[in-house]
Amino acid sequence: MAAAAMARGGLRYGPCHPRLRAAGARGGLRWPGLGGGRAAAAAGWSRPAPGGEVQYCAELVRKRDYEGFLCSLLLPAESRTSALALRAFNVELAQIKDSITQKTIGLMRMQFWRDAVEDIYCDNPPHQPVATELWRAVKRHNLTKMWFMKIIDEREKNLDDRAYRNIQELEAYAENTQSALLYLTLEMLGVRDIHADHAASHIGKAQGIVTCLRATPYHSTRQKVFLPMDVCMLHGVSQEDFIRGKQEKNVRDVIYDIASQAHIHLEHARSFSKKVPAKAYPAFLCTVALDDYLCNIRKVDFNIFHPSLQKKSTLLPLHLYIRSWKKTY
Repeated sequence: MAAAAMARGGLRYGPCHPRLRAAGARGGLRWPGLGGGRAAAAAGWSRPAPGGEVQYCAELVRKRDYEGFLCSLLLPAESRTSALALRAFNVELAQIKDSITQKTIGLMRMQFWRDAVEDIYCDNPPHQPVATELWRAVKRHNLTKMWFMKIIDEREKNLDDRAYRNIQELEAYAENTQSALLYLTLEMLGVRDIHADHAASHIGKAQGIVTCLRATPYHSTRQKVFLPMDVCMLHGVSQEDFIRGKQEKNVRDVIYDIASQAHIHLEHARSFSKKVPAKAYPAFLCTVALDDYLCNIRKVDFNIFHPSLQKKSTLLPLHLYIRSWKKTY
């Protein structure tokens, strides 16, 4: 696929939504009644003030998943707090892998969340702010338990520090984590539609692939590489090449092939957008950040280590609002 095909069309600029304007100007909203510490994965959290679970989840997501935080702000009011709880749940699981030195500890923390989900569906959530708010979301929107369990199971399998064997394995991981989050978000929006689910599947896979690419420089500094081995072998690139930060053409070809796969998933999701209920579109605002990254990596000729790719986009809040206003994904 030609690299030029990855460039996105121009956007018309309009007035920015006040919630996003404030978030962009200050790096996020300030939430009253919150301490500065992050939540522990299973224990050791600071109990928020009574009724402060929403603020706790919002602050956790703002700090650890800023793009997801901005996307959540643009959801309908009746779904916003539930989406923040879901994002906070995902943050709790995602940060387990980087916060442990022994896999056994990670397994224990995953089991905590597996038990927490079971208790949530028995109307007996643990006294943990994210779990409490997640229980309210489940009650409010009748969310499907299976998706939560898939996310936990897949995150648990991913505790092993090894590269994906092939692009299909990376896509399977993305389907059971990122796509599952989108399925739950659609349920929060009251959308249960096969075409919306189909779009969510492809967008989630694109999200997982882009997340893997974006994390490569960070992982390389820790002597780890998770990029699909089959693509690396195809171009004669070793894990050591990424750890050393090499920028030769064959290294960039690996990144091009992987990024192109993410682009293909986005284009596929958009190919049947007319069949997707408009009510589902807010769930897919994450495509804005994906488009930005794929466009930016093309501009630097697929040099995954280029400093510009590590900078936070100051225009992201504006781009998100424009996409929301245009009611597209």
